[in-house]
Amino acid sequence: MMKVSVRSACTACALTVLLLVSGCHRHRKSKSAPNTDAYSDKLHNLVEKKALPPEKVDTSKVPNLRWPNFSDYESYVATFYDDRNYEVAWTRDGAPTASANAFMEQFSNAAKKGLIPEDYDASRWAARVQALSDKSADAISLFDVAMTVNVMRYISDLRIGRVNPSHFNFEVPVQEKKYDLAEFVSDNAVDATDVPKLITSVEPDSDEYRKTEQALAHYLDLAQQQEQEGAEPLPVPTKAVLVGDSYPAVSALLTRLQLEGDAAADGTLNGTSTIFNSTLSAAVKSYQHRHGFTEDGKLTAQTVKSLNVPMADRVAQLQNSLERWRWLPEPYLHARLMVNLPEFVLRGYDPEHKLDFTMRVVVGQVMGQHETPVFTHMMKYLVFRPFWNVPVDIARKELVPHLAANHGYLTSKNFEVTNNKGVVQTDYNAKQVAQGAVMVREKPGPKNSLGLVKFIFPNQYDIYLHSTPAVSLFERSRRDFSHGCIRVQKPVDLATWVLKGQGDWDEEKVQEAMNDGPDNKTVSLKTPLPIVIFYLTAIAAEDGHTHFFDDIYGYDAEMQKVFAKGPPYPIKPQPIVPKTKAGDTV
Repeated sequence: MMKVSVRSACTACALTVLLLVSGCHRHRKSKSAPNTDAYSDKLHNLVEKKALPPEKVDTSKVPNLRWPNFSDYESYVATFYDDRNYEVAWTRDGAPTASANAFMEQFSNAAKKGLIPEDYDASRWAARVQALSDKSADAISLFDVAMTVNVMRYISDLRIGRVNPSHFNFEVPVQEKKYDLAEFVSDNAVDATDVPKLITSVEPDSDEYRKTEQALAHYLDLAQQQEQEGAEPLPVPTKAVLVGDSYPAVSALLTRLQLEGDAAADGTLNGTSTIFNSTLSAAVKSYQHRHGFTEDGKLTAQTVKSLNVPMADRVAQLQNSLERWRWLPEPYLHARLMVNLPEFVLRGYDPEHKLDFTMRVVVGQVMGQHETPVFTHMMKYLVFRPFWNVPVDIARKELVPHLAANHGYLTSKNFEVTNNKGVVQTDYNAKQVAQGAVMVREKPGPKNSLGLVKFIFPNQYDIYLHSTPAVSLFERSRRDFSHGCIRVQKPVDLATWVLKGQGDWDEEKVQEAMNDGPDNKTVSLKTPLPIVIFYLTAIAAEDGHTHFFDDIYGYDAEMQKVFAKGPPYPIKPQPIVPKTKAGDTV
């Protein structure tokens, strides 16, 4: 019995030792090549403060980071090292790996991606590499964690953008394309043999995105050139300068128009002339076209003020556009319909995402809190000859004063009043309308504020596309006049396009439904169409030139303020307040 007990005890002891040994090296999840775990204690101390006794915690965290607060990536970093049993990832024999060197080059060129190089410690890597020369455990561990944090930041920023769009109350489902960063970096980035190719695979697979990136590279060069030349701003005229008029800075104007290619690079002026000639007028017209101004070739105050905007500001606009492109997941990255709010333009694309058409639109007013929101949805149906259900706040503000003075006012203006069940009422008063006790709606017809068709993509804002009787507004260069909805210039063309391939809906049938068909007729789409209500103040346009637009809602300015604060950028959404009042936005 004694021998058996001793043997059992020895066996148990051996098993305990084996378990302890195997417990130190659990199953490794990372697909990257094995590396040394000689620095595991140091790495633990840097990335898992809570897992260690207080006396072993390095309270300085990773002190050599430009932005040492990486709380938004901390869990990913900890998982990254845990999955590789706390082996180092970015050095071998105390020297940076090939992939680490390639990422350092990416960080230094981050501006070409519309990012801020110092967000990824661009200026600090040389010193870190130098510090590796003595192969100290501290230098190797700090280099490794710094590289992991910055690679994760860089890949995430290129994949889904730096700031959650919902922080700006934009409803874009960016989370759908989010990586498991611990797994992605470990399995794809650590041993990457072609880092630029990997980065390309991370970015949006979109021609619009790639062209915007190319435009950014060009404007970075222009900004540098402009800074070196130190040109003075052009004098703003008090009245429009016409062909044949004198303008004191004609030579400087030509130079400025040549900078972006609106005037030929070999263009010259005769002597010291100050005359604004037809050649300059043509170049001004080209510039106006690219900026959404009235294309009359006149040197207006508006045009000169725009010409005086520094190229560095144009660079920022392109950076903002790239950020927003990165938010879009499929199918919205290649949406069939896209409204660009600052441009006041709707684009339609075929199933292969080739441009089919553009048309002008009217969007929400800047004043009065009627800005059209930025969001993505699926267009699901059309309504021909719709009613307009007037929101209570609009009825109170715009109709009640007239109704109080004249009970027949609503009837005279093609409105009717209903109860909450839609039954028409004749016995009502202004107080009931103001309080929303009864509802006002505008009857269908050519004078209806929604026109003769509306295009519905159900959303919490009650925003949609619709036609309008106020067609003269489409002739304006700036078209923010609505209460939030989007008025389209060519509703017949759009309805025909949307219903293409759906039965016998041709232009003639669309015209008939709009002019002579039944009121409030709904036509559902067999295949919903993805639509993006977007906000780009800089685009690489179809004509091969870069176009810029005013930041009408101030969204660019807001974004730049966020970027100026540095990481961690906001990831928690601000609350989006849905529309709660009855009635249709218009």
